[in-house]
Amino acid sequence: MRERRWESQAALTDGDWRTVGDRLARAGLALPAPSKELIAYVEEWMIDTPDAIDRLAAWHLEDVTIIQIHDAWRGDFYLLAGGYQALYRQCRAHGSYCSVSHPFALNGEPSSWRLHQPLAFLWIGFRDTHAFLRVRLQTTEVITPGETRADDRRGEWLDERRRAFESAVATSELPIDVGVERGRVMLRTDRREAALLCSWPDAFGPCQFEYNINDPLDLLVRAGRLAATSPQAAQVRAYLTGFDRRALEQFQSTMAPSRSACRCSVHCRLDELPQLLRLISPDGRLYATLCEFQTASLLPDVPETDNAWVIFGMTGQEGNVRLELRLNRAPLPEARMDGWLEELVGLPVVYAPLPAFP
Repeated sequence: MRERRWESQAALTDGDWRTVGDRLARAGLALPAPSKELIAYVEEWMIDTPDAIDRLAAWHLEDVTIIQIHDAWRGDFYLLAGGYQALYRQCRAHGSYCSVSHPFALNGEPSSWRLHQPLAFLWIGFRDTHAFLRVRLQTTEVITPGETRADDRRGEWLDERRRAFESAVATSELPIDVGVERGRVMLRTDRREAALLCSWPDAFGPCQFEYNINDPLDLLVRAGRLAATSPQAAQVRAYLTGFDRRALEQFQSTMAPSRSACRCSVHCRLDELPQLLRLISPDGRLYATLCEFQTASLLPDVPETDNAWVIFGMTGQEGNVRLELRLNRAPLPEARMDGWLEELVGLPVVYAPLPAFP
């Protein structure tokens, strides 16, 4: 989410892949051999029952998560999330966890938020020894650490991020103090029993904090306050990881979601990706990293490339495969990036950031 991401504008043919391979070879780079082993990521694969996961039995799977989706939810989030917490207590196993997401609105008029989206997201989660409430913000653009093109707006950006976190803290009544120190938004709590984490505070992009305690009922109340600010019917998602089939079936029958999806990591060979994509079609998305290079080897005369990397990957859905390019920072001025990437791979590309949530 903190990366800069581009995609090829059209689905790739075998000839397009050969073009990319030839152009990279001329630049002294290379795509991996078909027998290369890698980890592919499956997302948004819609399934009717947990047994559908057996279609991927030929490969080793990790981080298998079932997502139960409640479309156009208008009910009491406290009761829904509380139902998941009660079932988690009945079905939990070592290492399993459950979380439930819901949008919430930042305080004030939407027009008062110029650099952040006025609609943010929360997750309430349940683990073996504790519960957590996570709040994530999304900005209107992504500028990664190390890029300087928005330095003239840093003061405004920090002030708005501080206000956004203060909004979430005030609505949920969490015991958190928010301030700005040394160019970062800082969050602190005086509760000794609580663990407070903050991710990506210095990035002009998604940022989140997570408040952890061992009292899930306390967090259910706070999460309900945030969820109640959502101005419209919401899509609520519950994430179930580490449960056996019997437990998943109990969640399915008890919570009655509108739809269910699966996400997981798949250990496979590069030449097995087409087969994997067919198995999760038409709705499932597939991501895989093919190789990565430091941009200094591609732009030797540009000093800003020393710590910039480009990741070549593929993304597939509905049988169509596109080239994916991710960079931890833009090594060139914004106006030159599309042209440089198109020259590098020999294909038209478009800037295509991934959504920050849920």
